[in-house]
Amino acid sequence: MIPWRFLCLCCSLFFSCIILAQENRNLLDKVHHAEPLYNDLVRDLGARKGEKEFNLGADITRTSLKDDFGYLMEYEFAPIDRLGLEVETDFTYVKSRIANVPSTNQLERLRLSSQYSFYVSKKNAATLAVGYTQIFNFVNGGTAFNPFFIAAKNWHRHWHTLIYTGPEIAYQYGTSKTAMDWQVNTSFHYTVPNTDHFVGVEINQEISSEGIHTVLHPQIKLGLSKKLAVGVAIGLPIGGAENRLSSFLRIIYQL
Repeated sequence: MIPWRFLCLCCSLFFSCIILAQENRNLLDKVHHAEPLYNDLVRDLGARKGEKEFNLGADITRTSLKDDFGYLMEYEFAPIDRLGLEVETDFTYVKSRIANVPSTNQLERLRLSSQYSFYVSKKNAATLAVGYTQIFNFVNGGTAFNPFFIAAKNWHRHWHTLIYTGPEIAYQYGTSKTAMDWQVNTSFHYTVPNTDHFVGVEINQEISSEGIHTVLHPQIKLGLSKKLAVGVAIGLPIGGAENRLSSFLRIIYQL
């Protein structure tokens, strides 16, 4: 006669396997796309419910007159499948190199963002998404509205392309003036097989009434573990009045 404890154990394992298999079947398709480091996404494209991530970033630009240090903190999560939400705070520290000009340290912006992947195709290795960011500017006393569209496509498994584009409409409280520019951010990446590493470049463009301002961000990301990754990018301005090199560091932690 089979002992009751052994029978209960077998039943428990059997039903656990059924539940696990059911959960795996219910997972929605998701295509892995290399996410740009400088102008990153709200959440992974095709996000699944429960995903969470915390980011720290630092941007450094030095000139003969001052040193600009920008810091950011991001918390992003997916409350339901396909939908990502994000809260980001941006801080700036400006170290003056001019006598009698004080250095400043302040909270510059608060960003609240959402992003929804409405098309995910493993067959085509492609994802399409739309999103929106509300920006509160504490330095200039204004706000900005930024709807955007994302299209991402993988080629031969390890080659990734992505475009992120949309208008940014800025409104100043004091002057009641509105200005609009268009953001076009394109990225190309190669992911190292069987790792979370990649190398690539972002082309960040801002189109306004003053012309087109373009910055190249060659970059590299190293996956240190399943949860932790570090990325570094260099800012190379193309044309324009301000040809200042910059560097950017991002620490990514999957919660």
